[in-house]
Amino acid sequence: MKAACWMNRRQVSFEDVPDPRILNARDAIVKVTATTICGSDLHLYSGFVPTMQRGDILGHEFMGEVVEVGPEIDDLRPGDRVVVPFAIACGDCESCKAELYACCENSNPNARLPEKLMGHATCGAFGYSHLSGGFAGGQAEYVRVPYADVGPLVVPRHLSDEQVLFLSDILPTGYMGAEFCEPNPRKVIAVWGAGPVGQMAIASLRMLGAERIIAIDRFPYRLKLAQERAGATDIINYEDTPVLEALEELTAGRGPDACIDAVGLEAHGNGLQYAYDKVKQSAKLQMDRPLALREAILACRNGGIVSILGVYAGYVDKFPLGPLMNRGLTIRSGQCHVHRYMRRLLDAIEAGDIDPSFVVSHHMKLSEVAQGYDWFLHKQHDVMKIVMHTAA
Repeated sequence: MKAACWMNRRQVSFEDVPDPRILNARDAIVKVTATTICGSDLHLYSGFVPTMQRGDILGHEFMGEVVEVGPEIDDLRPGDRVVVPFAIACGDCESCKAELYACCENSNPNARLPEKLMGHATCGAFGYSHLSGGFAGGQAEYVRVPYADVGPLVVPRHLSDEQVLFLSDILPTGYMGAEFCEPNPRKVIAVWGAGPVGQMAIASLRMLGAERIIAIDRFPYRLKLAQERAGATDIINYEDTPVLEALEELTAGRGPDACIDAVGLEAHGNGLQYAYDKVKQSAKLQMDRPLALREAILACRNGGIVSILGVYAGYVDKFPLGPLMNRGLTIRSGQCHVHRYMRRLLDAIEAGDIDPSFVVSHHMKLSEVAQGYDWFLHKQHDVMKIVMHTAA
Protein backbone atom coordinates (compact mmCIF):
# COMPACT_ATOMS: atom_id res chain seq x y z
CA MET A 1 0.00 0.00 0.00
CA LYS A 2 0.93 3.69 -0.12
CA ALA A 3 1.35 5.95 2.91
CA ALA A 4 2.67 9.35 4.00
CA CYS A 5 6.01 8.75 5.70
CA TRP A 6 8.08 11.07 7.88
CA MET A 7 11.55 11.09 6.38
CA ASN A 8 13.25 13.94 8.23
CA ARG A 9 12.52 17.41 9.51
CA ARG A 10 10.06 19.01 7.05
CA GLN A 11 10.30 16.04 4.71
CA VAL A 12 7.24 13.88 4.04
CA SER A 13 7.19 11.32 1.26
CA PHE A 14 4.41 9.20 -0.27
CA GLU A 15 5.93 5.72 -0.13
CA ASP A 16 5.22 2.07 -0.72
CA VAL A 17 4.98 0.31 2.66
CA PRO A 18 3.87 -3.16 3.81
CA ASP A 19 0.14 -3.73 4.19
CA PRO A 20 -1.03 -3.91 7.82
CA ARG A 21 -2.27 -7.20 9.18
CA ILE A 22 -4.17 -8.49 12.19
CA LEU A 23 -1.72 -8.95 15.08
CA ASN A 24 -4.14 -9.29 17.99
CA ALA A 25 -7.59 -10.80 18.42
CA ARG A 26 -9.01 -7.32 19.15
CA ASP A 27 -7.55 -5.70 16.00
CA ALA A 28 -9.34 -4.49 12.88
CA ILE A 29 -8.03 -3.39 9.51
CA VAL A 30 -9.61 -0.22 8.13
CA LYS A 31 -9.41 0.94 4.53
CA VAL A 32 -8.98 4.70 4.80
CA THR A 33 -11.37 6.83 2.74
CA ALA A 34 -10.54 10.26 4.18
CA THR A 35 -7.80 11.67 6.36
CA THR A 36 -6.40 15.08 7.17
CA ILE A 37 -3.41 16.99 8.49
CA CYS A 38 -3.75 18.21 12.06
CA GLY A 39 -1.92 21.12 13.62
CA SER A 40 -0.34 18.55 15.94
CA ASP A 41 1.14 16.83 12.88
CA LEU A 42 3.07 20.01 12.17
CA HIS A 43 4.94 19.58 15.45
CA LEU A 44 6.22 16.25 14.11
CA TYR A 45 6.83 17.70 10.66
CA SER A 46 8.95 20.50 12.09
CA GLY A 47 10.93 18.20 14.36
CA PHE A 48 9.70 19.43 17.75
CA VAL A 49 8.55 16.03 19.04
CA PRO A 50 11.36 13.54 19.73
CA THR A 51 11.58 9.83 18.80
CA MET A 52 10.35 10.13 15.21
CA GLN A 53 12.08 7.62 12.92
CA ARG A 54 12.58 7.71 9.18
CA GLY A 55 9.68 5.95 7.47
CA ASP A 56 7.15 6.39 10.30
CA ILE A 57 3.60 6.62 8.89
CA LEU A 58 1.93 9.88 9.88
CA GLY A 59 -1.65 10.88 10.61
CA HIS A 60 -4.12 10.50 13.48
CA GLU A 61 -7.36 11.89 12.04
CA PHE A 62 -8.94 9.36 9.69
CA MET A 63 -12.02 7.37 8.81
CA GLY A 64 -12.79 4.53 6.47
CA GLU A 65 -14.34 1.13 5.92
CA VAL A 66 -13.68 -1.97 7.99
CA VAL A 67 -12.20 -4.74 5.80
CA GLU A 68 -11.10 -7.32 8.39
CA VAL A 69 -11.65 -7.94 12.12
CA GLY A 70 -9.96 -10.12 14.72
CA PRO A 71 -11.78 -13.07 16.28
CA GLU A 72 -12.72 -11.18 19.46
CA ILE A 73 -14.45 -8.31 17.64
CA ASP A 74 -18.23 -8.69 17.83
CA ASP A 75 -19.57 -5.18 17.22
CA LEU A 76 -17.80 -4.44 13.91
CA ARG A 77 -18.03 -6.25 10.61
CA PRO A 78 -16.47 -5.78 7.17
CA GLY A 79 -18.21 -2.99 5.30
CA ASP A 80 -18.93 -0.83 8.37
CA ARG A 81 -18.11 2.84 7.87
CA VAL A 82 -16.18 4.06 10.90
CA VAL A 83 -14.40 7.05 12.41
CA VAL A 84 -11.39 6.11 14.53
CA PRO A 85 -10.33 8.16 17.60
CA PHE A 86 -6.71 9.30 17.54
CA ALA A 87 -6.09 7.98 21.06
CA ILE A 88 -5.79 4.22 21.44
CA ALA A 89 -7.56 2.93 24.56
CA CYS A 90 -7.98 -0.56 25.95
CA GLY A 91 -11.32 0.05 27.66
CA ASP A 92 -10.35 -2.12 30.65
CA CYS A 93 -7.85 -0.19 32.80
CA GLU A 94 -8.79 2.16 35.65
CA SER A 95 -8.28 5.24 33.47
CA CYS A 96 -10.54 3.92 30.71
CA LYS A 97 -13.20 2.94 33.25
CA ALA A 98 -13.09 6.54 34.48
CA GLU A 99 -13.52 7.71 30.84
CA LEU A 100 -9.98 9.13 30.86
CA TYR A 101 -9.23 7.34 27.62
CA ALA A 102 -6.22 9.45 26.65
CA CYS A 103 -4.61 8.28 29.90
CA CYS A 104 -5.04 4.58 29.04
CA GLU A 105 -2.55 2.52 31.02
CA ASN A 106 -2.24 -0.40 28.58
CA SER A 107 -2.16 0.91 25.02
CA ASN A 108 1.36 2.38 24.82
CA PRO A 109 3.99 -0.36 24.34
CA ASN A 110 6.75 2.24 24.70
CA ALA A 111 5.56 3.46 28.11
CA ARG A 112 9.13 3.71 29.41
CA LEU A 113 9.84 6.63 27.03
CA PRO A 114 7.13 9.09 28.17
CA GLU A 115 7.64 7.97 31.78
CA LYS A 116 11.18 9.39 31.64
CA LEU A 117 9.96 12.69 30.23
CA MET A 118 6.59 13.11 31.94
CA GLY A 119 6.63 10.95 35.06
CA HIS A 120 3.89 8.62 33.83
CA ALA A 121 3.10 7.21 30.40
CA THR A 122 0.58 8.63 27.98
CA CYS A 123 -1.73 6.44 25.91
CA GLY A 124 -0.85 5.04 22.51
CA ALA A 125 -1.79 7.18 19.53
CA PHE A 126 -1.85 6.73 15.78
CA GLY A 127 1.04 8.22 13.83
CA TYR A 128 2.42 10.27 16.68
CA SER A 129 6.02 9.25 17.36
CA HIS A 130 7.45 6.39 19.38
CA LEU A 131 6.66 8.30 22.58
CA SER A 132 3.05 7.37 21.76
CA GLY A 133 3.78 3.77 20.88
CA GLY A 134 5.12 4.00 17.34
CA PHE A 135 1.76 3.02 15.82
CA ALA A 136 1.36 3.49 12.08
CA GLY A 137 -0.90 6.43 11.31
CA GLY A 138 -3.94 7.10 9.17
CA GLN A 139 -2.40 9.04 6.26
CA ALA A 140 -2.31 5.72 4.46
CA GLU A 141 -4.50 3.44 2.38
CA TYR A 142 -5.00 0.96 5.23
CA VAL A 143 -4.52 1.05 9.02
CA ARG A 144 -4.36 -1.56 11.74
CA VAL A 145 -6.64 -0.43 14.57
CA PRO A 146 -5.83 -2.01 17.97
CA TYR A 147 -8.62 -2.41 20.55
CA ALA A 148 -11.14 -2.08 17.74
CA ASP A 149 -13.91 -3.21 20.09
CA VAL A 150 -13.40 0.04 22.03
CA GLY A 151 -12.39 2.77 19.57
CA PRO A 152 -14.05 2.96 16.14
CA LEU A 153 -17.51 4.51 15.92
CA VAL A 154 -19.86 3.34 13.16
CA VAL A 155 -21.27 6.38 11.39
CA PRO A 156 -24.33 6.60 9.11
CA ARG A 157 -23.86 6.85 5.37
CA HIS A 158 -26.20 9.81 4.93
CA LEU A 159 -23.59 12.07 6.59
CA SER A 160 -20.66 13.21 4.45
CA ASP A 161 -17.03 12.44 5.27
CA GLU A 162 -16.50 16.14 6.00
CA GLN A 163 -19.27 16.11 8.62
CA VAL A 164 -17.95 13.12 10.59
CA LEU A 165 -14.20 12.92 9.93
CA PHE A 166 -13.35 15.42 12.66
CA LEU A 167 -14.97 13.23 15.32
CA SER A 168 -11.55 11.55 15.29
CA ASP A 169 -9.87 14.50 17.02
CA ILE A 170 -10.50 18.21 16.56
CA LEU A 171 -14.25 18.31 17.24
CA PRO A 172 -14.08 16.34 20.52
CA THR A 173 -10.91 18.23 21.46
CA GLY A 174 -12.56 21.61 20.94
CA TYR A 175 -15.68 20.42 22.73
CA MET A 176 -13.72 19.13 25.74
CA GLY A 177 -11.88 22.44 26.02
CA ALA A 178 -15.17 24.31 25.84
CA GLU A 179 -16.73 22.03 28.46
CA PHE A 180 -13.75 22.70 30.76
CA CYS A 181 -14.76 26.38 30.78
CA GLU A 182 -18.20 25.65 32.25
CA PRO A 183 -19.82 28.01 29.73
CA ASN A 184 -23.04 29.89 30.37
CA PRO A 185 -24.62 33.06 28.95
CA ARG A 186 -23.02 35.28 31.62
CA LYS A 187 -19.41 34.28 30.93
CA VAL A 188 -16.91 35.92 28.62
CA ILE A 189 -14.55 33.32 27.16
CA ALA A 190 -11.40 34.07 25.15
CA VAL A 191 -9.83 31.58 22.73
CA TRP A 192 -6.17 31.88 21.74
CA GLY A 193 -5.74 30.38 18.26
CA ALA A 194 -8.36 30.34 15.51
CA GLY A 195 -6.98 27.30 13.76
CA PRO A 196 -9.12 24.18 13.36
CA VAL A 197 -9.14 23.27 17.09
CA GLY A 198 -9.85 26.86 18.07
CA GLN A 199 -12.72 26.99 15.57
CA MET A 200 -14.18 23.78 17.05
CA ALA A 201 -13.81 25.19 20.56
CA ILE A 202 -15.65 28.36 19.56
CA ALA A 203 -18.43 26.43 17.83
CA SER A 204 -18.74 24.13 20.85
CA LEU A 205 -18.88 27.09 23.24
CA ARG A 206 -21.71 28.52 21.18
CA MET A 207 -23.53 25.17 21.21
CA LEU A 208 -23.08 24.95 24.99
CA GLY A 209 -24.65 28.33 25.58
CA ALA A 210 -21.81 30.86 25.66
CA GLU A 211 -22.90 34.23 24.29
CA ARG A 212 -19.64 36.24 24.42
CA ILE A 213 -16.62 34.59 22.79
CA ILE A 214 -13.40 36.38 21.84
CA ALA A 215 -11.14 34.84 19.17
CA ILE A 216 -7.43 35.75 19.09
CA ASP A 217 -5.16 35.06 16.09
CA ARG A 218 -2.93 36.82 13.56
CA PHE A 219 -4.48 35.64 10.28
CA PRO A 220 -7.45 37.69 9.05
CA TYR A 221 -9.01 34.75 7.18
CA ARG A 222 -9.04 32.67 10.36
CA LEU A 223 -10.54 35.47 12.41
CA LYS A 224 -13.18 36.02 9.73
CA LEU A 225 -14.15 32.34 9.79
CA ALA A 226 -14.27 32.38 13.60
CA GLN A 227 -16.70 35.28 13.55
CA GLU A 228 -18.82 34.35 10.55
CA ARG A 229 -19.06 30.58 10.94
CA ALA A 230 -17.87 29.40 14.37
CA GLY A 231 -19.71 32.02 16.41
CA ALA A 232 -17.11 34.38 17.90
CA THR A 233 -18.61 37.72 18.93
CA ASP A 234 -15.30 39.62 19.07
CA ILE A 235 -11.93 39.19 17.37
CA ILE A 236 -8.41 40.37 18.20
CA ASN A 237 -5.55 40.35 15.72
CA TYR A 238 -2.52 40.31 18.01
CA GLU A 239 -0.27 41.74 15.30
CA ASP A 240 -2.39 44.91 15.33
CA THR A 241 -3.53 45.12 18.96
CA PRO A 242 -1.91 44.27 22.31
CA VAL A 243 -3.98 41.32 23.52
CA LEU A 244 -4.00 42.05 27.26
CA GLU A 245 -5.05 45.66 26.69
CA ALA A 246 -7.78 44.63 24.24
CA LEU A 247 -9.16 42.02 26.64
CA GLU A 248 -9.22 44.50 29.51
CA GLU A 249 -11.19 46.90 27.36
CA LEU A 250 -13.63 44.21 26.19
CA THR A 251 -14.25 43.00 29.75
CA ALA A 252 -14.31 46.35 31.57
CA GLY A 253 -10.96 45.57 33.22
CA ARG A 254 -12.10 42.27 34.76
CA GLY A 255 -10.61 39.79 32.31
CA PRO A 256 -12.29 36.82 30.61
CA ASP A 257 -14.02 34.33 32.90
CA ALA A 258 -12.25 31.51 31.09
CA CYS A 259 -9.41 31.29 28.58
CA ILE A 260 -8.67 28.53 26.07
CA ASP A 261 -5.15 27.95 24.75
CA ALA A 262 -5.67 26.28 21.38
CA VAL A 263 -2.15 27.14 20.21
CA GLY A 264 0.46 25.00 21.94
CA LEU A 265 4.17 24.64 21.58
CA GLU A 266 4.75 26.65 18.39
CA ALA A 267 3.11 29.87 19.52
CA HIS A 268 3.96 33.03 17.61
CA GLY A 269 4.01 36.54 19.00
CA ASN A 270 5.80 39.85 19.15
CA GLY A 271 8.51 41.34 21.28
CA LEU A 272 11.24 40.12 23.58
CA GLN A 273 9.30 37.24 25.13
CA TYR A 274 8.70 35.61 21.75
CA ALA A 275 12.33 36.08 20.73
CA TYR A 276 13.46 34.57 24.05
CA ASP A 277 11.24 31.48 23.59
CA LYS A 278 12.24 31.00 19.98
CA VAL A 279 15.97 31.16 20.71
CA LYS A 280 15.67 28.71 23.61
CA GLN A 281 13.56 26.31 21.56
CA SER A 282 15.91 26.51 18.56
CA ALA A 283 18.87 25.80 20.84
CA LYS A 284 16.93 22.88 22.37
CA LEU A 285 17.12 24.48 25.81
CA GLN A 286 13.35 24.22 26.12
CA MET A 287 10.87 22.16 24.11
CA ASP A 288 7.96 24.59 23.84
CA ARG A 289 7.07 28.22 23.15
CA PRO A 290 4.38 28.86 25.81
CA LEU A 291 3.61 32.43 24.76
CA ALA A 292 -0.15 31.94 24.41
CA LEU A 293 -0.42 30.06 27.69
CA ARG A 294 1.43 32.75 29.64
CA GLU A 295 -0.84 35.37 28.14
CA ALA A 296 -4.00 33.37 28.90
CA ILE A 297 -2.98 33.02 32.55
CA LEU A 298 -2.27 36.72 32.92
CA ALA A 299 -5.48 37.71 31.13
CA CYS A 300 -7.89 35.41 32.98
CA ARG A 301 -10.00 36.96 35.74
CA ASN A 302 -9.32 36.09 39.37
CA GLY A 303 -10.75 32.66 40.14
CA GLY A 304 -11.20 31.87 36.46
CA ILE A 305 -10.43 28.80 34.35
CA VAL A 306 -7.56 28.27 31.89
CA SER A 307 -8.27 25.41 29.47
CA ILE A 308 -5.24 24.02 27.65
CA LEU A 309 -5.88 22.25 24.33
CA GLY A 310 -2.68 23.16 22.49
CA VAL A 311 -0.10 20.37 22.49
CA TYR A 312 2.98 20.81 24.70
CA ALA A 313 5.93 18.44 24.64
CA GLY A 314 8.00 19.09 27.73
CA TYR A 315 9.31 21.74 30.10
CA VAL A 316 9.07 25.53 29.77
CA ASP A 317 10.76 28.57 31.24
CA LYS A 318 9.23 31.74 32.69
CA PHE A 319 5.98 29.98 33.65
CA PRO A 320 3.73 32.41 35.62
CA LEU A 321 3.20 30.13 38.62
CA GLY A 322 2.84 33.06 41.04
CA PRO A 323 -0.08 34.66 39.18
CA LEU A 324 -1.69 31.24 38.74
CA MET A 325 -1.55 30.42 42.44
CA ASN A 326 -2.16 33.83 43.98
CA ARG A 327 -5.15 34.64 41.81
CA GLY A 328 -6.85 31.29 42.35
CA LEU A 329 -6.89 30.12 38.74
CA THR A 330 -7.85 26.60 37.74
CA ILE A 331 -6.00 24.85 34.93
CA ARG A 332 -7.78 22.10 33.02
CA SER A 333 -5.91 20.31 30.30
CA GLY A 334 -5.19 17.07 28.54
CA GLN A 335 -5.17 15.14 25.34
CA CYS A 336 -8.80 14.63 24.44
CA HIS A 337 -10.69 11.61 25.77
CA VAL A 338 -12.25 11.25 22.34
CA HIS A 339 -14.18 8.07 23.07
CA ARG A 340 -16.15 9.91 25.77
CA TYR A 341 -17.50 12.49 23.34
CA MET A 342 -17.88 10.79 19.97
CA ARG A 343 -21.43 9.48 20.33
CA ARG A 344 -22.90 12.66 21.81
CA LEU A 345 -21.22 14.78 19.13
CA LEU A 346 -22.41 12.47 16.36
CA ASP A 347 -25.93 12.94 17.74
CA ALA A 348 -25.37 16.72 17.72
CA ILE A 349 -24.25 16.60 14.08
CA GLU A 350 -27.28 14.53 13.11
CA ALA A 351 -29.56 16.97 14.97
CA GLY A 352 -28.03 19.94 13.14
CA ASP A 353 -26.69 21.50 16.35
CA ILE A 354 -23.15 21.64 14.96
CA ASP A 355 -21.58 21.06 11.55
CA PRO A 356 -17.77 20.84 11.74
CA SER A 357 -17.38 20.73 7.96
CA PHE A 358 -17.18 24.54 7.84
CA VAL A 359 -13.43 24.31 8.55
CA VAL A 360 -12.68 22.39 5.34
CA SER A 361 -10.84 24.70 2.96
CA HIS A 362 -9.18 22.27 0.54
CA HIS A 363 -9.45 18.75 -0.84
CA MET A 364 -6.45 16.79 -2.06
CA LYS A 365 -5.45 13.30 -3.07
CA LEU A 366 -3.42 11.49 -0.43
CA SER A 367 -0.60 11.34 -2.97
CA GLU A 368 -0.36 15.16 -2.67
CA VAL A 369 0.32 14.97 1.07
CA ALA A 370 3.77 16.61 0.90
CA GLN A 371 2.24 19.70 -0.71
CA GLY A 372 -0.49 19.68 1.93
CA TYR A 373 2.04 19.79 4.77
CA ASP A 374 3.90 22.66 3.12
CA TRP A 375 0.71 24.66 2.59
CA PHE A 376 -0.49 24.05 6.12
CA LEU A 377 2.84 24.94 7.72
CA HIS A 378 3.15 28.22 5.81
CA LYS A 379 -0.60 29.04 5.87
CA GLN A 380 -0.68 29.35 2.09
CA HIS A 381 -3.88 29.72 0.05
CA ASP A 382 -5.86 30.58 3.21
CA VAL A 383 -5.59 26.94 4.25
CA MET A 384 -7.66 25.91 7.24
CA LYS A 385 -8.24 22.16 6.96
CA ILE A 386 -7.24 19.85 4.13
CA VAL A 387 -9.23 16.68 3.59
CA MET A 388 -7.22 14.05 1.72
CA HIS A 389 -8.89 11.19 -0.09
CA THR A 390 -7.24 7.86 -0.84
CA ALA A 391 -9.18 7.26 -4.08
CA ALA A 392 -7.29 8.18 -7.25
